Amino acid sequence: MNKAFTFKIGVILAGVLLFAISAFAMNYNPSNVGANGYDVVAYFTDSKAVRGTGWHVAVHDGTTYLFSNKKNRKMFAKSPGKYLPEFGGYCAFGAAMGKKFYADPTVWKIVDGKLYLNLDQKIQKKFEKDVPGHLKKAYANWPKIKDKAPEGI
Repeated sequence: MNKAFTFKIGVILAGVLLFAISAFAMNYNPSNVGANGYDVVAYFTDSKAVRGTGWHVAVHDGTTYLFSNKKNRKMFAKSPGKYLPEFGGYCAFGAAMGKKFYADPTVWKIVDGKLYLNLDQKIQKKFEKDVPGHLKKAYANWPKIKDKAPEGI
């Protein structure tokens, strides 16, 4: 009787474990990693670009975000909109020009509590020459380009 009980408990635990793993797998999409794997909370807390790790992961709107520590993952989970880069993580200057350029997550700027990424240092310098003007254009353009593939613009 003791062996039968132990076997039943083992089967139940295995079932629970398989269910938990499959539930996680349904939400985990490694091909769609936000901010190229950089910790979006660290821009605000550490004032620098910090690579996330696979140990601290959150999924938001189908995008997987990596964090450098558990605390940052928890902060993101409480308020993802506070930390997400604007323009879907695409280049802010590109959005101002009506384009979608992939951004370098090490080239960034926080303006009025919002995170903006740019293509490279050269583009960042252009962006910084008129941040308010470029952001005004980017926000005006974004609804027209946000659902288009970068290659199609």
